Amino acid sequence: MDRRKSLKSIVLGTVATGLAAHGCKPGEESPDQLSTGHEPVAWRTAYENDILSEIKDGEDFFNAHERETMIVLCDLILPPSEEFKGASDADVVSFIDFMASDTESEQMQTDLKGGLMWLDHKSNTDHGVEFKGATQDQQKAILDEIAYYDPDAPYEDRPFEVNFFTMVRNLTMTGFYTSKLGIEEMGYKGNMPNVWNGVPDDVLEQHGVSYDPEWLAKCVDQSKRNIAAEWDENGNLLT
Repeated sequence: MDRRKSLKSIVLGTVATGLAAHGCKPGEESPDQLSTGHEPVAWRTAYENDILSEIKDGEDFFNAHERETMIVLCDLILPPSEEFKGASDADVVSFIDFMASDTESEQMQTDLKGGLMWLDHKSNTDHGVEFKGATQDQQKAILDEIAYYDPDAPYEDRPFEVNFFTMVRNLTMTGFYTSKLGIEEMGYKGNMPNVWNGVPDDVLEQHGVSYDPEWLAKCVDQSKRNIAAEWDENGNLLT
């Protein structure tokens, strides 16, 4: 299994836990990260539109420097390739910005801002340049030091920078794989009609039952699968 598949299978399975640690409530729907405006839209509920209207346009969570750094960081976590799209293709940073702006967790906001400051400090100390201006090899060397954590160690006992990277990795994967691009990559097509030809003959024989030919013609006629059933006033199936 390659790195991308590993990230997809492992991180998506644990992302809810990662976000919960920073105040995201279970069951809350993620915003559509491809929609950047806050005008009411039909596919959101009235409650959701009311909440979004409270977030004023133009008040982004990240400033310009932080956003540029986050773009670099997210693309290092989920880089594009000839076969796959990357984090920036799905505008993942806008998703993270929205989540940070909308969260009730000041800790999550502090950790995001503090983590970006840590990256710049570390890069300046080691390489004499801000993180976003370092070479990719230098950036990866920094991330290699914080990309792994001891699963047996309590969250609060792990180094701050390790928890920061874990959070951003979780947000990056969530942002990408809930976007149109990510859903297409996974091949998810939603609910699709299937073809049912009735209970198999060997099962019917095992239980000593059989279909009524008349009902079989009405209920298991694939040429009529897209036609709504009609019933008479006595509850008898017509078509």
